[in-house]
Amino acid sequence: MALVAPGKITTCTNVPYEPFQFRQGDKTVGFDVDIVDLVAKKLGVRQEIIDIDFAAIKSGAALNSGRCDLAAAGMTITPDREKNLAFSVPYFDATQALMAPKGSGITSLDDVKAKGLRLGAQASTTGLDYVKGRGLDPVEFADSPKELLGLQTGQVDVIVQDLPVVLTWLKKPEVAAKFEMVATLDTGEQYGIGMKKGNTALKKVVDETIEQAKADGTYTQIYKKWFGTEPTPAPTPAAS
Repeated sequence: MALVAPGKITTCTNVPYEPFQFRQGDKTVGFDVDIVDLVAKKLGVRQEIIDIDFAAIKSGAALNSGRCDLAAAGMTITPDREKNLAFSVPYFDATQALMAPKGSGITSLDDVKAKGLRLGAQASTTGLDYVKGRGLDPVEFADSPKELLGLQTGQVDVIVQDLPVVLTWLKKPEVAAKFEMVATLDTGEQYGIGMKKGNTALKKVVDETIEQAKADGTYTQIYKKWFGTEPTPAPTPAAS
């Protein structure tokens, strides 16, 4: 397999997008970095990261020009982007939900803003990034149980969290009696690693690496490292 530079796999990304990729001292670290490191290990090379404008990534320009072998940038798989680049199997589910007391009248983030409500989010998650990107300044909780407790004790009026986590909470009668899911947030559904269209050899390796990591527990370890919780539901290998 031909790589842009011998002995390394070159990754284009856009920093910072914490916790997917961000600077820590003189290194770029994050969830995406660790996933691509698995690909590098499988190929017997090291990863080199290039920080470029996101527009050049999603358009396919960075890949088509030979600047990088792949792009890992918290990038949502969309039909428009699939016209410009090839995506791996999905490696992250980004769907979020809002949960609030029953009868709150909240149906969207716009309601939270308009009513000046206190929003809670779990630290270092896509939900936190998403609401901050919409101009909100949420109260951050260290983990999902503390976040739920914050809602239950009135520290916050509404919380944002991964949809599967919210649905799991609402299976508990004592939670469902007082709270409800008031909105889902389309935060991109699923992220994929981008490659140049037609690069089937590299796509095969990347897909196999993601599927193997989900099957052997490595993916869960990396997820816990960056998000402080296990993926919900538990990961399963993607269908081939």
